[in-house]
Amino acid sequence: MMNSESGLIKLCIDAACDSKESIDRWRLQKRSLDRLPSPLADALIRRLLSRTLLRPSLLQVFKRSAEEVDLRGENHVDAQWMAYLGAFRYLRYLNVADCHRITNSALWPLTGMTSLKELDLSRCSKVDDGAIDHILSIPNLEKLHISETSVTAKGVKLLASLGNLSHLDLGGLPVDDITLTSLQVLKKLQYIDLWGSEISNEGAVVLNLFPRLTHLNLAWTNVTKLPNLSSLEFLNMSNCTIDSILQDGKSPLAKLILSGTTFLNEAEALLHINTNFLSYLDVAHSGLHRFFFLSKMKVIEHLNLSSCMSDDSVEMVACIGGNLKSLNLSCTAVSSAGLGVLAGHVPNLEILSLSQTPVDDTAIPFIGMMPSLKVVDLSKTNITGFLPQGDRDISFSLTALQDLKQLESLNMEGTPVGGSALYPLSSFQELRCLSLESASLADITLFYISSIPKLTNLSILDALLTNYGLDMFEAPETLKLLDIRGCWLLTKDTILSFCRNYPQIEVRHELLTLPPFEENALHYSSPSQSTSRTQQSAKKKEHSSPSQLTSRTMQASKTKEGISISPCFIDQRLKYSRDELLALQFSSLPFASSSESDNSIFEKQLD
Repeated sequence: MMNSESGLIKLCIDAACDSKESIDRWRLQKRSLDRLPSPLADALIRRLLSRTLLRPSLLQVFKRSAEEVDLRGENHVDAQWMAYLGAFRYLRYLNVADCHRITNSALWPLTGMTSLKELDLSRCSKVDDGAIDHILSIPNLEKLHISETSVTAKGVKLLASLGNLSHLDLGGLPVDDITLTSLQVLKKLQYIDLWGSEISNEGAVVLNLFPRLTHLNLAWTNVTKLPNLSSLEFLNMSNCTIDSILQDGKSPLAKLILSGTTFLNEAEALLHINTNFLSYLDVAHSGLHRFFFLSKMKVIEHLNLSSCMSDDSVEMVACIGGNLKSLNLSCTAVSSAGLGVLAGHVPNLEILSLSQTPVDDTAIPFIGMMPSLKVVDLSKTNITGFLPQGDRDISFSLTALQDLKQLESLNMEGTPVGGSALYPLSSFQELRCLSLESASLADITLFYISSIPKLTNLSILDALLTNYGLDMFEAPETLKLLDIRGCWLLTKDTILSFCRNYPQIEVRHELLTLPPFEENALHYSSPSQSTSRTQQSAKKKEHSSPSQLTSRTMQASKTKEGISISPCFIDQRLKYSRDELLALQFSSLPFASSSESDNSIFEKQLD
């Protein structure tokens, strides 16, 4: 029923979270709210949280209905919040990761909660051994995350009494061989995360005592030899030094991450791994030189070779390319010639990253021969958008991508591509995300982009966009985000005018950080709110480093007008004279009039 009426349910949730007044109206209906289906209650909590309308006292409305509460990263969550959550009768999942006000005493209300199955306290730095007693009193706990807390090896040993644990995240904690041995009674464990621990080869032998172990993370540890684990499906040994792993070849390993790993014996390290199940392999930054082991990986779908491959080895990738869906060759020495070897051998490839490689426009036709591509990353390459034809003639190289009927995302940030070279993009019917960054981009770029029918995210960074160009830009109806940071010729008034004309579009610029406009008024968000939304909407990702990565956000300060201005922002116009600015302003206009009236308007802006 929830799925079939999803449209109606969404409208109801939107109306319920419209304002504080609407909340006050429905929170009085306690009898009805007690009977609220748990999926609807969970969704309502998430929406209230995203709109910063959720308060601790409001939680009591959901104590007989909600089953899942995710408060990760909410720094205002403290003991008062936990007191209300402790009264939730059917709570199964609670995530308070990165809630830095959570202390040992704040966890006391969770004592004895029989319904709670999963608890995430990751990076709650004030949680230490004193919290273990509260955790041990949760009898049916199956999944526990306490990575990067202040829990010591002594506290970890006490977890041995949680007999129902199947998932245990101890990443970043001082777990040693003796501590791991004390946990061998947890026979239901399927997932163990020990990154950054003090486990050695001796402790790794203890892993054989977990008969159901399918997921193991030993990144940043001193383990060099991993015993044969018969049920292992996922293994992460990033940034380790490896001598040998899983030599009997019986583990049904499907996902292997060895990013940044050093191999003591490259010829033998991966030779004996069972490749009948291996669909995901990450050996980025590992320093591998020989890739003969790839020839055995016939079912591989996701391959990350970043920073460790050249044209000499591309043939090894081509021979297993039939099932490949994702290929990362960023920061490698693979050239356009190397891509020519791949062309025709990767019919199912959907994601291709060539960022920071020496490829140029001659590679574009080869990319166009990969029919299933949906995401292409050409950032920081030598792509100009033009392909020489004979002595004098040139053609638009991006035209070769028009055959990619499923292309949804194209990244060309940091390339010398010029505005007129983007003409072929106007016919890309499925393109949704486009990222550009170049001082060669001008107003004509916006003209071509306006014809892309399904574009939702557009970034044009460090370009010579002008006020006239932005005024004339007819944004696609589907556009939700416009990032024009670094476009220093634009003024605040012009950006504000654009936002009024397109209230559904979120605009990003150093001078002005605005959320989508409401119907009749401007609403400015604080930098902290914008940052929070960005972090919450980020997709869950695989880490090359075990510690949680936080997105880079721009620190900003508020002006009296409510405009967010970066303290590091420098008006690049200071580098030019008045005459040079005028020349720049009008040299980039493809459809602008150079009339005296237009010129006088800009002169007034400069004055």
